[in-house]
Amino acid sequence: MPVRLPPLTDRASRILLEGFVDYAGLFAPAALAMPNAVRNYAHYRGAGSGWILGRFICPAQSLLLFSEKADPLLPRDAGAIPWRLSVTGSPDLASDLAEIVAFNERHRVCFDECGAKVDSYEIKATSVDDVERIAAATPRELLTYIEVPLDGDIEALIAAIARAKKRAKVRMGGTSADMTPAPASVVRFLNACCAHGVTAKATAGLHHPLRGTYRLTYEADPATGRMYGFLNLALAAAHLGSGGSDAVAVQLLEEADAGRIEFSDLHVAWHGPDRTLTFTRDLLQQTRERGLVSFGSCSFTEPVDESRALGWL
Repeated sequence: MPVRLPPLTDRASRILLEGFVDYAGLFAPAALAMPNAVRNYAHYRGAGSGWILGRFICPAQSLLLFSEKADPLLPRDAGAIPWRLSVTGSPDLASDLAEIVAFNERHRVCFDECGAKVDSYEIKATSVDDVERIAAATPRELLTYIEVPLDGDIEALIAAIARAKKRAKVRMGGTSADMTPAPASVVRFLNACCAHGVTAKATAGLHHPLRGTYRLTYEADPATGRMYGFLNLALAAAHLGSGGSDAVAVQLLEEADAGRIEFSDLHVAWHGPDRTLTFTRDLLQQTRERGLVSFGSCSFTEPVDESRALGWL
C-alpha cells in the first residue's frame, strides 16, 4: 500500500506526534488504579493535545475491569470515535485472545462506531518458535506486536516476525537503570526492522523528548538513570529507514541538546556536530506509517508538556 501523502496543512510536528503516545497509566512506574487511568485517558482525549494520544494499554486479564470502570466515560453517539485499546499479553495466549473477543462483543454497539474496541495485541517472544506459535494463534485483523529481547538473535526474530506478517516491539528502559539498552542494540533492532519491512512500536523509558538523566520512578526519593527520548528514537528510525548510517543513528539516539533540534512547518532538522540532517514531512509520514508507529508511556503529560516547553507544539 502506498504511503499516504501528508496534507499540505499538516506541520512536521503534527505528522511526527499524531497518535504517537499510547497511554500506559496502569503500568509502572505510574501504576495507577483502573478508575484513575480511565479518567485520565478520557480527559486527555478531550484536551487540546488529544491528537497526540494513541491507544489505552490494558492487560488482557483487566479488560472486564476496564469495561466496568470506563463505561460511564465511553462515547455513545453514532459516529463517535471509539476508544482504541492495545492489550498486553500473559503467558496464556488462548485466554488472552478469548478475553479480547469477549471484550469486543461487549462493546459492539452503535454500528461499531463508538464505545471501545481492542484492535492491537502486545506479547513477548524469546525464540522463533514463540513467534510462529503466536502468529498461528492470532487473527490477521488483530494488530500484533511481538516484543523481542535485544540480547537475543534480533535478526532471526525479526525475520520470523516478517514472515508471519506481524509487528515488532522494543523495550527501551524500565524502573532501573540497567534496563536501558545500549544504543548499538537499539540500532540493530531498527536495522532488522528496516531490512525485513517490519513495523515497530516501543515501550518503557521514553517519557521525555530527548536523552538525559531522569528519575526512574515517581517515589519521593527516586533513583535516576540515563534514558532515551522519544524524539531520539523516532529520528534514529527515520534516519535508518532512509538508508542512513549506524554511526549517525547512534548520535541521534544519544542527542541530549534541544538546541540542536529545529522544528519548522516543513521539516525537523538535527544540527549535529559534523552535519545537519533534515527530516521532511514525507519522511516523517513514512516513518510513522511503516517504521515506528507509537510508543507506550505511563505518563501522557510529561511528553506533551516537555515538548510544548521546548517550543515544538
